[in-house]
Amino acid sequence: MNTRETKRYDVVTLFPEMFDAIADHGITRRGLDEKAWELQCWNPREFAVNAYKTIDDRPYGGGPGMVMMAEPLNAALDAAIKRQVAQGVAKPKVVYVTPQAKPITDAGIRDLLKEDGLVFLCGRYEGIDERLIQQRIDLEVSIGDYVLSGGELAAMVLIDAMVRLLPGVLNDGNSAVEDSFSPARDGLLDHPHYTRPEVWNGESVPAALMSGDHARIEAWRRKQALKRSLARRPDLMQNRAWSKQDLKLLDEIQQEQKKQ
Repeated sequence: MNTRETKRYDVVTLFPEMFDAIADHGITRRGLDEKAWELQCWNPREFAVNAYKTIDDRPYGGGPGMVMMAEPLNAALDAAIKRQVAQGVAKPKVVYVTPQAKPITDAGIRDLLKEDGLVFLCGRYEGIDERLIQQRIDLEVSIGDYVLSGGELAAMVLIDAMVRLLPGVLNDGNSAVEDSFSPARDGLLDHPHYTRPEVWNGESVPAALMSGDHARIEAWRRKQALKRSLARRPDLMQNRAWSKQDLKLLDEIQQEQKKQ
């Protein structure tokens, strides 16, 4: 499909079976089939140091819940990194998915995508031993200011966001280019989309999209992207150097809002 090297993603997780969701379905499955990326999961229980496969213990200082132990996680990370190095990845980056990090953006996803190999560490319970974080983690990433039961869903979100940007994974390469937050959209939200039928539930497709005039269509789409971003994510509109066309469209939006 392309000459780029396969992206190698390993995951240290207590629940490897959860990743069947991205390995067996949809766009990510297609990417695996086309060898755009590969996935290997490592269960830290397999690296536990006692017969009971213990991977957690009570926190020092007291408090609720349990904390994941450093030793089995460290051994699992070693195994994942060793595999990637054997596959030709010079220095795999270890990523800890945690709500305590700064939420990632589209630009952050694209930076992660530059790495040939990533090892995701998925925490559970109250978290993992801080010493492991300090000694082994290269990057901490959050997908939002909320808490999940574990890092697995967050890791899958990050992998999905990256894989869909790989060349040839999507049916139409322009799909990812035109997404919300993409550089092609200057980081703005995407415009509204319409398909058949022309009239549904008493509402028609906007006339501009039916005109066949490409310049008019693009102007309509840009205006709607600006309007939607202004209404839903005004933070995306800050500190920008607007083009003359954008300033004209923003003025039209403002005038229309005054009439409402």
